[in-house]
Amino acid sequence: MMSNSLQDRHALVSGGGRGMGATIAATLAAHGARVTLLGRSAGPLQATVARLGGLAGFVSADVTDPAAVTAAVAAARARAGDIDILVNNAGQAVSAPFLKTDAALWQRMLEVNLSGVVHLTQAVLPAMIARGHGRIVNVASTAGMVGYAYCTAYCAAKHGVIGLTRALALELVPHDITVNAVCPGYTDTEMVREAIANIRDRTGRSEAEALAALVAHNPQRRLIRPEEVANAVAWLCRPGTESVTGQSIPIAGGEVC
Repeated sequence: MMSNSLQDRHALVSGGGRGMGATIAATLAAHGARVTLLGRSAGPLQATVARLGGLAGFVSADVTDPAAVTAAVAAARARAGDIDILVNNAGQAVSAPFLKTDAALWQRMLEVNLSGVVHLTQAVLPAMIARGHGRIVNVASTAGMVGYAYCTAYCAAKHGVIGLTRALALELVPHDITVNAVCPGYTDTEMVREAIANIRDRTGRSEAEALAALVAHNPQRRLIRPEEVANAVAWLCRPGTESVTGQSIPIAGGEVC
């Protein structure tokens, strides 16, 4: 059931043009929030805004570019007011054996998945502190809680997101700003569908076999639905969760307990 529990709150969602980010944006809007999507490509952002029927707007920026992020946050404020909720969802996953993980791939995984969270949070945080209220939710991964073979760079970056979440939560307690992470397992998004295609192409397995290999990690033997992640994000942003901070919540069918 939806409500107006986030009425008059402005939520900024990075990576909001497609997949999990678009679902999170739609869920927050359904709870009454004004939503601004942030992403690199205007096309998917415009399409998502159109699907939301005027409940959202968008700004464009690459989260790895601090200057572009600062400008985008300023544009978001000009559009819909101070940002009450930040959802750091933008991310990228590339798998490779460790000895084939070159410096460029390593740096890219850190920049997109970890430094991007830092840049956007630093741009939004001063105004939250000045108002004495805010909710920050970082979309991490079970890869930030456990290890996965052939994903060393991605795992390292997501572990960094969880460490950042824990440390920043303690720092911001005096300002009524909570910082939490949601940690999905393999989720039914374009990113995972691409991973399934890569497994098929590299190993010769069928798509069904590749999917089975991924969901084998999940005791429920299925992909997580994006709506399940979005509902957890919305709950962390709603009134009544003020004491929940510094947490990393697995959404993974019991994979991580």
